[in-house]
Amino acid sequence: MVDAIIVKELGKRFNNYHPDRPFTIMEAALSGFRHIMAAERFWALQNITFTVSPGQMLGILGHNGAGKSTLLRLIGGVGKPDKGKVTVNGSIGALLDLGAGFHPDLTGRENAFVSGVVAGLTREEMGRRFDKIVTFAELEPFIDNPVRTYSTGMQMRLAFSVAVHTDPDVMLVDEFLSVGDLRFQAKCLERIAQLKESGCAIVLISHSSEQIEQLCDRALWLQQGQIMAYGEPKVV
Repeated sequence: MVDAIIVKELGKRFNNYHPDRPFTIMEAALSGFRHIMAAERFWALQNITFTVSPGQMLGILGHNGAGKSTLLRLIGGVGKPDKGKVTVNGSIGALLDLGAGFHPDLTGRENAFVSGVVAGLTREEMGRRFDKIVTFAELEPFIDNPVRTYSTGMQMRLAFSVAVHTDPDVMLVDEFLSVGDLRFQAKCLERIAQLKESGCAIVLISHSSEQIEQLCDRALWLQQGQIMAYGEPKVV
Protein backbone atom coordinates (compact mmCIF):
# COMPACT_ATOMS: atom_id res chain seq x y z
CA MET A 1 0.00 0.00 0.00
CA VAL A 2 1.33 3.43 -0.98
CA ASP A 3 1.50 5.93 1.88
CA ALA A 4 -0.87 8.87 1.53
CA ILE A 5 1.58 11.31 3.15
CA ILE A 6 5.36 11.03 3.13
CA VAL A 7 7.39 13.66 4.99
CA LYS A 8 11.15 13.23 4.81
CA GLU A 9 13.78 15.33 6.62
CA LEU A 10 11.54 18.39 6.35
CA GLY A 11 12.83 21.79 7.38
CA LYS A 12 11.38 25.30 7.22
CA ARG A 13 13.08 28.60 8.10
CA PHE A 14 11.61 32.04 8.72
CA ASN A 15 12.97 35.53 9.31
CA ASN A 16 12.98 36.78 12.87
CA TYR A 17 12.99 40.59 12.90
CA HIS A 18 14.29 42.35 15.98
CA PRO A 19 11.76 44.92 17.19
CA ASP A 20 14.47 47.60 17.43
CA ARG A 21 15.50 47.18 13.82
CA PRO A 22 13.67 48.98 10.99
CA PHE A 23 12.19 46.46 8.58
CA THR A 24 10.55 48.72 6.00
CA ILE A 25 12.17 51.31 3.73
CA MET A 26 10.20 54.10 5.43
CA GLU A 27 11.24 53.01 8.91
CA ALA A 28 14.83 52.71 7.78
CA ALA A 29 14.74 56.25 6.33
CA LEU A 30 13.19 57.69 9.48
CA SER A 31 15.75 56.00 11.68
CA GLY A 32 18.66 57.32 9.63
CA PHE A 33 19.63 53.77 8.64
CA ARG A 34 21.00 53.14 12.10
CA HIS A 35 21.29 49.61 13.47
CA ILE A 36 20.16 48.04 10.19
CA MET A 37 21.12 44.37 10.25
CA ALA A 38 20.07 41.33 8.27
CA ALA A 39 17.08 39.56 9.73
CA GLU A 40 17.92 36.58 11.89
CA ARG A 41 16.86 33.24 10.45
CA PHE A 42 15.42 30.51 12.62
CA TRP A 43 14.24 26.98 11.97
CA ALA A 44 10.49 26.63 12.57
CA LEU A 45 10.77 22.96 11.61
CA GLN A 46 13.85 20.77 11.44
CA ASN A 47 14.46 17.14 10.45
CA ILE A 48 10.78 16.13 10.43
CA THR A 49 10.17 12.61 9.08
CA PHE A 50 7.00 10.49 9.21
CA THR A 51 4.38 8.78 7.03
CA VAL A 52 0.60 8.46 7.15
CA SER A 53 -1.12 5.53 5.44
CA PRO A 54 -4.61 5.53 3.92
CA GLY A 55 -7.16 5.00 6.69
CA GLN A 56 -4.71 6.14 9.36
CA MET A 57 -5.05 9.18 11.63
CA LEU A 58 -2.03 11.05 12.97
CA GLY A 59 -2.43 13.44 15.88
CA ILE A 60 0.05 16.29 16.34
CA LEU A 61 0.68 17.73 19.79
CA GLY A 62 2.78 20.65 20.97
CA HIS A 63 2.71 24.05 22.65
CA ASN A 64 1.99 27.25 20.72
CA GLY A 65 4.94 28.03 18.48
CA ALA A 66 6.08 24.41 18.28
CA GLY A 67 5.59 24.35 14.48
CA LYS A 68 2.34 22.38 14.27
CA SER A 69 0.48 24.74 11.94
CA THR A 70 3.57 25.33 9.79
CA LEU A 71 3.88 21.58 9.31
CA LEU A 72 0.24 21.19 8.34
CA ARG A 73 0.49 24.08 5.86
CA LEU A 74 3.49 22.50 4.16
CA ILE A 75 1.64 19.20 3.84
CA GLY A 76 -1.29 21.12 2.35
CA GLY A 77 0.96 22.81 -0.21
CA VAL A 78 0.90 26.25 1.42
CA GLY A 79 4.52 27.39 1.16
CA LYS A 80 7.65 25.45 0.27
CA PRO A 81 10.11 23.72 2.58
CA ASP A 82 13.70 24.94 2.81
CA LYS A 83 14.88 21.38 3.30
CA GLY A 84 13.51 17.92 2.70
CA LYS A 85 10.38 16.87 0.87
CA VAL A 86 6.62 16.40 1.31
CA THR A 87 4.74 13.96 -0.91
CA VAL A 88 0.94 13.70 -0.84
CA ASN A 89 -0.74 10.99 -2.88
CA GLY A 90 -4.32 12.00 -3.59
CA SER A 91 -6.67 14.95 -3.15
CA ILE A 92 -6.48 17.14 -0.05
CA GLY A 93 -9.24 18.51 2.13
CA ALA A 94 -7.70 21.18 4.36
CA LEU A 95 -9.18 23.06 7.31
CA LEU A 96 -6.25 25.35 8.12
CA ASP A 97 -7.54 28.90 8.63
CA LEU A 98 -11.11 29.60 9.60
CA GLY A 99 -12.91 31.24 6.68
CA ALA A 100 -9.67 31.71 4.72
CA GLY A 101 -11.19 30.25 1.58
CA PHE A 102 -14.42 32.24 1.80
CA HIS A 103 -15.20 35.56 0.16
CA PRO A 104 -17.07 37.63 2.75
CA ASP A 105 -19.42 39.28 0.25
CA LEU A 106 -20.49 36.02 -1.37
CA THR A 107 -23.33 34.01 0.10
CA GLY A 108 -22.84 30.71 1.86
CA ARG A 109 -24.25 28.97 -1.20
CA GLU A 110 -21.82 30.71 -3.55
CA ASN A 111 -18.84 30.09 -1.28
CA ALA A 112 -19.76 26.42 -0.95
CA PHE A 113 -19.84 26.00 -4.73
CA VAL A 114 -16.55 27.84 -5.20
CA SER A 115 -14.85 25.76 -2.48
CA GLY A 116 -16.18 22.53 -3.95
CA VAL A 117 -14.96 23.36 -7.44
CA VAL A 118 -11.55 24.37 -6.08
CA ALA A 119 -11.44 20.98 -4.33
CA GLY A 120 -11.91 19.28 -7.68
CA LEU A 121 -15.64 18.71 -7.99
CA THR A 122 -17.67 19.82 -10.99
CA ARG A 123 -20.61 22.18 -10.53
CA GLU A 124 -22.90 19.25 -11.30
CA GLU A 125 -21.31 17.15 -8.54
CA MET A 126 -21.57 20.05 -6.12
CA GLY A 127 -25.22 20.46 -7.07
CA ARG A 128 -25.90 16.83 -6.17
CA ARG A 129 -24.12 17.14 -2.82
CA PHE A 130 -25.23 20.64 -1.90
CA ASP A 131 -28.30 19.75 0.15
CA LYS A 132 -26.29 17.29 2.25
CA ILE A 133 -23.62 19.94 2.82
CA VAL A 134 -26.15 22.51 4.04
CA THR A 135 -28.04 19.99 6.17
CA PHE A 136 -24.85 18.78 7.87
CA ALA A 137 -23.79 22.40 8.52
CA GLU A 138 -27.27 23.20 9.88
CA LEU A 139 -27.34 26.45 7.92
CA GLU A 140 -30.56 26.10 5.94
CA PRO A 141 -32.03 29.48 7.01
CA PHE A 142 -28.76 31.34 6.38
CA ILE A 143 -27.22 29.72 3.30
CA ASP A 144 -28.17 32.63 1.00
CA ASN A 145 -26.83 35.30 3.36
CA PRO A 146 -23.36 36.85 2.83
CA VAL A 147 -20.68 34.98 4.77
CA ARG A 148 -19.62 38.27 6.42
CA THR A 149 -22.86 38.01 8.41
CA TYR A 150 -21.92 34.56 9.74
CA SER A 151 -20.55 33.98 13.19
CA THR A 152 -17.22 32.19 13.62
CA GLY A 153 -19.06 28.98 14.45
CA MET A 154 -21.24 29.22 11.34
CA GLN A 155 -18.18 29.69 9.13
CA MET A 156 -16.56 26.65 10.73
CA ARG A 157 -19.65 24.53 10.14
CA LEU A 158 -19.85 25.46 6.46
CA ALA A 159 -16.13 25.02 5.81
CA PHE A 160 -16.05 21.65 7.57
CA SER A 161 -19.15 20.38 5.80
CA VAL A 162 -17.82 21.33 2.35
CA ALA A 163 -14.44 19.72 3.07
CA VAL A 164 -15.81 16.38 4.26
CA HIS A 165 -18.32 16.13 1.40
CA THR A 166 -15.65 16.44 -1.31
CA ASP A 167 -14.35 12.91 -0.54
CA PRO A 168 -10.70 13.86 0.05
CA ASP A 169 -7.95 11.25 0.12
CA VAL A 170 -6.13 13.32 2.76
CA MET A 171 -7.76 15.48 5.44
CA LEU A 172 -5.83 18.15 7.37
CA VAL A 173 -7.47 19.65 10.46
CA ASP A 174 -5.74 22.47 12.38
CA GLU A 175 -7.51 22.86 15.75
CA PHE A 176 -10.63 23.61 13.74
CA LEU A 177 -12.89 21.76 16.14
CA SER A 178 -12.10 24.12 19.00
CA VAL A 179 -14.66 26.48 17.46
CA GLY A 180 -18.38 25.87 17.91
CA ASP A 181 -20.58 24.06 20.39
CA LEU A 182 -19.78 20.67 21.87
CA ARG A 183 -22.70 18.96 20.13
CA PHE A 184 -21.47 19.97 16.68
CA GLN A 185 -17.88 19.11 17.59
CA ALA A 186 -19.04 15.58 18.40
CA LYS A 187 -20.84 15.45 15.06
CA CYS A 188 -17.64 16.51 13.27
CA LEU A 189 -15.56 13.89 15.07
CA GLU A 190 -18.05 11.22 14.08
CA ARG A 191 -17.77 12.32 10.44
CA ILE A 192 -13.95 12.29 10.67
CA ALA A 193 -14.13 8.72 11.98
CA GLN A 194 -16.28 7.78 8.98
CA LEU A 195 -13.73 9.31 6.60
CA LYS A 196 -11.00 7.31 8.30
CA GLU A 197 -13.01 4.11 7.89
CA SER A 198 -13.41 4.84 4.19
CA GLY A 199 -9.61 5.06 3.75
CA CYS A 200 -8.95 8.77 4.15
CA ALA A 201 -5.60 9.66 5.73
CA ILE A 202 -6.09 12.29 8.42
CA VAL A 203 -3.72 14.63 10.24
CA LEU A 204 -5.28 16.32 13.26
CA ILE A 205 -3.78 19.07 15.41
CA SER A 206 -5.19 19.18 18.92
CA HIS A 207 -4.25 20.51 22.35
CA SER A 208 -6.14 17.58 23.87
CA SER A 209 -3.96 14.53 24.44
CA GLU A 210 -7.12 12.65 25.46
CA GLN A 211 -8.75 13.44 22.10
CA ILE A 212 -5.68 12.28 20.19
CA GLU A 213 -5.42 9.11 22.28
CA GLN A 214 -9.09 8.36 21.59
CA LEU A 215 -9.08 9.08 17.84
CA CYS A 216 -5.59 8.61 16.45
CA ASP A 217 -3.50 5.59 15.47
CA ARG A 218 -0.23 7.50 15.79
CA ALA A 219 0.87 10.66 17.55
CA LEU A 220 3.69 13.13 16.99
CA TRP A 221 4.93 15.54 19.66
CA LEU A 222 6.62 18.70 18.39
CA GLN A 223 8.73 21.03 20.50
CA GLN A 224 10.58 24.04 19.06
CA GLY A 225 10.20 22.63 15.56
CA GLN A 226 11.63 19.20 16.31
CA ILE A 227 10.09 15.79 16.92
CA MET A 228 10.32 14.86 20.59
CA ALA A 229 8.28 11.66 20.29
CA TYR A 230 6.50 9.72 17.54
CA GLY A 231 4.55 6.51 17.94
CA GLU A 232 1.57 5.08 19.80
CA PRO A 233 -0.63 7.87 21.27
CA LYS A 234 -0.54 6.35 24.77
CA VAL A 235 3.25 6.41 24.75
CA VAL A 236 3.65 9.88 23.22
